[in-house]
Amino acid sequence: MTAKPLRVFVAGLGQMGQSHALAYHAEPDFEIVGLYNRSPVELKDELKAYPMVDSFEAGLALKPDLVSINTYSDSHAPLAIAAMEAGTHVFVEKPLAPTAEEARRVVETARRTGRKLVVGYILRHHPSWQLFIEKARSFGPPYVMRMNLNQQSSGHAWHIHKQLMKTTSPLVDCGVHYVDVMCLITGARPVEVRGMGVRLSDEIAPDQVNYGHLQVIFDDGSVGWYEAGWGPMISETAFFVKDVMSPRGAVSIVMDEGAKSDDIDTHSKTARIRVHHAETGPDGRFTRSDDMVSTEDEPGHQGLCDREQAFVLKAIREDIDLSDHMRDAVTSLEIVLAADLSMREGRSVKL
Repeated sequence: MTAKPLRVFVAGLGQMGQSHALAYHAEPDFEIVGLYNRSPVELKDELKAYPMVDSFEAGLALKPDLVSINTYSDSHAPLAIAAMEAGTHVFVEKPLAPTAEEARRVVETARRTGRKLVVGYILRHHPSWQLFIEKARSFGPPYVMRMNLNQQSSGHAWHIHKQLMKTTSPLVDCGVHYVDVMCLITGARPVEVRGMGVRLSDEIAPDQVNYGHLQVIFDDGSVGWYEAGWGPMISETAFFVKDVMSPRGAVSIVMDEGAKSDDIDTHSKTARIRVHHAETGPDGRFTRSDDMVSTEDEPGHQGLCDREQAFVLKAIREDIDLSDHMRDAVTSLEIVLAADLSMREGRSVKL
């Protein structure tokens, strides 16, 4: 017999929430039974026919099989726990929680209830990023990992960033993605984190920053840094750096000229991957030229959301063990939160 579609309740209908809702809408094995947003929102045309509910609790009362949580990060943990306690599987956008303790509590709830918990690490579902990680790992440690994603935002994009910064710094909100990539490349244990940040706008809280930089040290000798800045003052020079070096060479994501930092497709797009080999011959010259791997046929932002929700479906249907996935989500969160603490207290943090 053909399995019935999974009933989905979507909470949070901002940019990511609507993209995930469109993925459920397009997949016959999902059936959207309700949508919820805290404030009035303009829906994409494809979503306008679905029923809106006036509270998260009303959505749970619809008895969904899956709850998709795409709200602001300070509500992720309590909503995810409530959903799993009600018997539903959960997809939750990153970061999993505002504290590591709350994140561990969410994971413990998933284990105790036997519900699936998938965290929105979208780069894990990107074929070009999978290739980037594979190429980097093939060179072997120790690694130097250099990554950033600065966003020169204005208008509506700057409004979204200011809303996010009411609860989360850029280091935490975006940093979990790229620290997760670092951890996937090294496979090593993070041991020390350092962070710094600057408040470049008087439109955010006095204790918040809209620029941050972290450094993380791993027990295999690898090091990594990540930089994130949001706002109308942020430079678009070298705003997108994804680069890994090792004794045997380097792997880099190379962007097209003219890419814009506030374009959501740019945040995951790769264009091409440069693989540099460090071997030299008797004359001291390189024995081979760099390899340029084209990735121009990669999926866009919506295509990645579709892939991510296809994984959620597979995890539920095939009862995939998500223990490593949940552990990694907590680890990357611990690193960026340690960087945020380091920034605020002016000291390095041992992990």
